[in-house]
Amino acid sequence: MSSKGTDPEDVDATFAAIVADLRAEGVFAEATAEAAEAAEPPPAPEKPAKPAEPDSPSWRAGGSEWDEVVLGEDPAEDTEHFVPPEPPPLPRPGKGAFIVLLFFLVGLFLLIAPNLIGLSATVGTPLGILSLATAIALLLLRVKQTPHDGDGAQV
Repeated sequence: MSSKGTDPEDVDATFAAIVADLRAEGVFAEATAEAAEAAEPPPAPEKPAKPAEPDSPSWRAGGSEWDEVVLGEDPAEDTEHFVPPEPPPLPRPGKGAFIVLLFFLVGLFLLIAPNLIGLSATVGTPLGILSLATAIALLLLRVKQTPHDGDGAQV
């Protein structure tokens, strides 16, 4: 190749010479044999006259007729129903729960209607907030603190 410009005719001639040399060495011999085999049409497979009938009627090898599978009974609807056991009884509330409930109700009453017991709103509102805060504090103190063992989720 020359260092001047490349002429398209020279490139085609050079490429043809390279391909001829490779064919002479036998590089394309296997590829041309495979191409010749691929060009021949494969022999047509013999079709059986009638497909073989299965011994038992089955739809997609499930062992049932198609109509039975599609239109039959729902397997999820069974005749037996699960009856859950009776839940355990609720534990009896202790004295602390009654005290928390009492502070909570008194606090709500003092916030909503302090004038029913003769208190003004300026006195009833702080007492109601104090009573509600006491109820919340006692409630939080009653929460049991169990140590977390770190072995996964805790319910």
